[in-house]
Amino acid sequence: MALKSAKLSASLEDYLEVIYHVAKEKGAARARDIGARLSVAPPSVTAALKLLAEKELINYVPYDVITLTAQGHRVVSDVIHRHEALRDFLMNVLDVAPDQAEPAACKMEHAVPTDIIERLIDFTRRVRKCPNMNCHLKET
Repeated sequence: MALKSAKLSASLEDYLEVIYHVAKEKGAARARDIGARLSVAPPSVTAALKLLAEKELINYVPYDVITLTAQGHRVVSDVIHRHEALRDFLMNVLDVAPDQAEPAACKMEHAVPTDIIERLIDFTRRVRKCPNMNCHLKET
């Protein structure tokens, strides 16, 4: 899943993620819902939506519902994958409380390269399989 686009800022990735989640919860995403979720003023939401539409990641017409394009779905799937992997690592390997892990994962998802996230996923799986990390040692 190496779709992380250097052309998208962390802010635009957050917009895509919110569009996805709002549409999933409400059946459709509207600019006011996106702004409310991100605590962003309407002019800022409009500017971000226009940018995402120019990049062909969303279908956007003012005062109408906002939908993800096929490419938008691919990008947001990667963002969500990174977010969930980081949150899982923080909570299940480092024992970070959910109320701390969630915002930390949100910040980290934009900065940690995908190959490192894949290593964290692999490490998390190994920890779950062998919590004491001594599974690789042979008993003699």
